[in-house]
Order: sequence, then C-alpha cells, then structure tokens
Amino acid sequence: MNVYEIVTEQVVKQLESGTAPWRRPWATQLPCNLVSQKPYQGINIFLLAAQSKPSAYWLTFNQAAKLGGSVKKGEHASTVVFWSVGKEKLNEKTGKVSKPFLLRYYHVFNLSQTEGIAHKLGLAEASAKPVADIAACEQIVCNMPNRPKIMEAGAAWYRPSSDTVGIPDKAKFHASEGFYATLFHELTHSTGHASRIGREGIEQLNGFGSETYSREELIAEMGAAMLCGVTGIAPTTLDNSAAYLRSWIERLRGDSKLLISAASAAQKAANYIRGLSGVSVDSEAGV
Repeated sequence: MNVYEIVTEQVVKQLESGTAPWRRPWATQLPCNLVSQKPYQGINIFLLAAQSKPSAYWLTFNQAAKLGGSVKKGEHASTVVFWSVGKEKLNEKTGKVSKPFLLRYYHVFNLSQTEGIAHKLGLAEASAKPVADIAACEQIVCNMPNRPKIMEAGAAWYRPSSDTVGIPDKAKFHASEGFYATLFHELTHSTGHASRIGREGIEQLNGFGSETYSREELIAEMGAAMLCGVTGIAPTTLDNSAAYLRSWIERLRGDSKLLISAASAAQKAANYIRGLSGVSVDSEAGV
C-alpha cells in the first residue's frame, strides 16, 4: 500500500463512521508541531484534527525524548505526510536532469499522549484555544486580496463569468458561524479564477458529478474548513448525510491521489484568501 492509499484509507474510515474530516467542528487552533511551532499543512490538518485530541501540539517519538519526556504506554501514533526530493534522473531523450518529488509519511503523537513535557514547558495538556470572535471571520473576508464582488442572493454560489459570490442574508442562517462557513466555501471557489490562483474546473463548464466538479467541491469544502479552523468557528450548517458520505467514499476509493491534491489546492486557496499566497505548501509535514 503506497502513501496515497494509506492516507485515503484513513479518511475513508472516518467517512464510514459517519464523519467527513473536512467538516469537523473546530474547537481548538489548527494543529502544529510543538518543537518547530510550524502549523501542519494540506491533508495533515485533517488527518490530525480528525483524531479529536485535546491539544493542538504534535511531536514525534524522538522529539518527545529530546524534550525529556516520553509517550504514554499504549498510545497509538497518527500519520502525517510530506514531500521529499528523490534522486536525480536523466531523461535520455531530452538530456535533461530532473528531481522527482516523492510523498513520504511518518508518525507523530499529540501532546496529550505524552508525559513529562507539557508541565515542563508550562503548557496545559489540553491547549484549547477560546473560540475566536466572529470579527475574525469578517476581517478575513474584508482583507482578502483581489476579493470578488459579494452580493445578497437566494442561495450560495460563485459565478466566474462575473466574478461574483452570492450569499443569502446573514439573518437567514441559524448561526453566524454557518454564514461565514458558507461564505468561505464560495470564496475558496473564487480563488480558482484566472485573476487569482487559476484552477481547472472554475471557468470551464463541468457537469454536476463530473470528476472535475467533484474535485473542485472537495477543494472548496477543505478550504472553508481550514478558514473555519483559523478563525475558531464550527461550520454548523453543513450536513453529513449518508448519501453525501457514500458518494465521497466511492470517489476517494476510485482515485487515491484525489485527497492529497485537493487538500494541497485547498491550502493554497486558504492562504490566498488570508493574504499568504507566497507561503509554500510543498512541504506538508510542518516539522
């Protein structure tokens, strides 16, 4: 089983249990490595957040030992992935030398799974971050570079021909969190416009249920979830129906690379919306 299949299988198990990892209610800050303090990127956000551990901090077995602590007996590690550069290869036809990017994985533990570290560093075992004020959501929307036009509409949508996002009035939502989660979804779609990141499946017409349409919807789902995580809100209006979960199980099992590529594209979209478009997402490990 290759790395793509290992990661996909983990997410499929979550879907089979009735939970879409990218629709997880966010209660803490996004996961990051305790030693480097770097936040995890791409699919790693969902692989770790789906574990529902109390702390946002993660570290390897060796990192725990170097900090003078240890992993609690019986604890199980979680998987994170990263890209590494392979050996140079010569193309005999063109004479050009290239270095392939290879997807690798290793294991990390949540701070709550360790002993002798949190107290020493003055950290609470459950380093929960208070839910941020909704003003944080408004700030992200207002500060989005090259933001598309946002207008009130009867439903939520993104129209690339006019570069416009439609969103129902906030009063139509059961909670403000739902409004912003939906708006984040449509803004993620808008990053695919040629004037921003540019992404296949936005300005070209693709039928409902097509491969490109499904990938774009997954990117928007994940991008919105990342922004919900950054602002500390839960996407309360999203519906994990059995039909929805079953459709994604079938999609992911049919294409093990879909999850990794969609998460990477979603990270780029979320970074763009936050004005961090220059941040690299090639190295996903966060260590």
